[in-house]
Amino acid sequence: MLGPTGHSDTFTRDRLPPADQQPEYLLDGFDYPDYINAAVELTDRMVEKGFGDHTALIGNGRQRTYKELTDWSNRIAHVLVEDYGIKPGNRVLIRSANNPAMVACWLGATKAGAVVVNTMPMLRAGELGQIVDKAEIALALCDTRLMEELVACAKTSGFLKTVVGFDGTANHDAELDRAALSKPVRFVAPKVGRDDVALIGFTSGTTGEPKGAMAFHRDILIIADGYAKEVLNVVPEDVFVGSPPLAFTFGLGGLAVFPLRFGAAAALLEQATPGNMIELIQTHKATVCFTAPTAYRVMLKAMAEGADLSSLRAAVSAGETLPAPVYEEWMAKTGKPMLDGIGATEMLHIFLTNRFEDHRPGCTGRPVTGYQARIVGADMAELPRGEVGRLAVRGPTGCRYLADVRQDKYVKDGWNLTGDSFWQDDEGRFHFAARSDDMIISAGYNIAGPEVEAALLGHADVLECAVIGRADEERGQIVEAHVVLAPGREGDAVMIKALQDHVKRVIAPYKYPRSVLFVQALPKTQTGKIQRFRLRDGA
Repeated sequence: MLGPTGHSDTFTRDRLPPADQQPEYLLDGFDYPDYINAAVELTDRMVEKGFGDHTALIGNGRQRTYKELTDWSNRIAHVLVEDYGIKPGNRVLIRSANNPAMVACWLGATKAGAVVVNTMPMLRAGELGQIVDKAEIALALCDTRLMEELVACAKTSGFLKTVVGFDGTANHDAELDRAALSKPVRFVAPKVGRDDVALIGFTSGTTGEPKGAMAFHRDILIIADGYAKEVLNVVPEDVFVGSPPLAFTFGLGGLAVFPLRFGAAAALLEQATPGNMIELIQTHKATVCFTAPTAYRVMLKAMAEGADLSSLRAAVSAGETLPAPVYEEWMAKTGKPMLDGIGATEMLHIFLTNRFEDHRPGCTGRPVTGYQARIVGADMAELPRGEVGRLAVRGPTGCRYLADVRQDKYVKDGWNLTGDSFWQDDEGRFHFAARSDDMIISAGYNIAGPEVEAALLGHADVLECAVIGRADEERGQIVEAHVVLAPGREGDAVMIKALQDHVKRVIAPYKYPRSVLFVQALPKTQTGKIQRFRLRDGA
């Protein structure tokens, strides 16, 4: 049963899945009042608790206290409500790299009662358009350095009417910033319910058609009051650093929600290369790191060359499988475990994890307190220990797709089916086996093969193509394209680069095929369906 709503725009509540299509929620221990605003809890309440002078955010050459962040986000909330007419329940899109301004915009929009849709800076106009149209977004806030694709999206969208620029640097010299500077630093947030949607995290799935996973205000607090408190034991002295984009729920949790919930600090990087993270860790004595195994490999090499990363007390790995050799080398060099975990946009954050006191190589650990997990077969019956099957999870968070028929594929019998295949050992720990679908996971990014195929097929020289994930030591997987060229075209290095550049122009650049193989024909069934499994097997 949903609690009361404070949304005057009921778009998201009206598009929640029917109750019988939602998972069972296990909310014992997560008690919040009927009305609560997650952004107010992370800022204004922290100032009231005495954290006003503590550093909240580090980035772009500045450190900002909790009081400064609270004032900043309150001013933005005033602008959204008073100058742009935002009402509780309206959707607001944010486009930015990881910087303090993006966090302030997210907090400000959430305080105003808006439903925020954070987007990756690499998305192109067409990809943004799918999100805008699905969520019926009329207002977007955008770092002025990233306006081009969003403006192009607005020109063709039937919904996006206003794009407001903000300064992602520390200069505060853009339309939103100038308007905010004239507003009061105190803001009385409109009443919103704990079960009102606060955030929509878009994920492509295997088809490339975006799915919007809706998270309530309570969910944002639950991931901190659960995983971050129980597993990470966050304290005010912690400094968080990491590579995941804030547009991903993994990044938003690890680099904004978790530190702000407990009076800690987050050090943000717009270009979160392993080298930049190493420098940031050493400069600010970071204690908690969120990144993928790919980056940890680079850190291990840097430590061998003299880098001092001894301040790190927690190294969280997620986004792709953590190879046992990386875990073992990290343990050998630091004496501290690497906490492998698995989460999902639909679940908001990590729900299975290793712990400081309970960890193994090649193992994803046990459920976070409040969650239950089991391995099931096609009939949803639990499988015996040691047998590979589908991972089913339930807990205080769960999948709520925005008006999407794919809801019943993710939720069965009250359980969330994550699309991962796992097995459980005799001691109850969970171990990753493989993805259950055709999603390619490369350096922590989820890439839908059909979306890359569609981009390639838009090139005049491509007759047919099939995209698969190929195992790669550095990135976990890479996108590999098998391409049949049009008659008379030559499959050489020049053509490979032309196709890769074409994909980068059409969709987010990280999705481009790092391997392109030219073939005479693709393996197919008698009905003409491409047999991608044969490509994976080398046929």
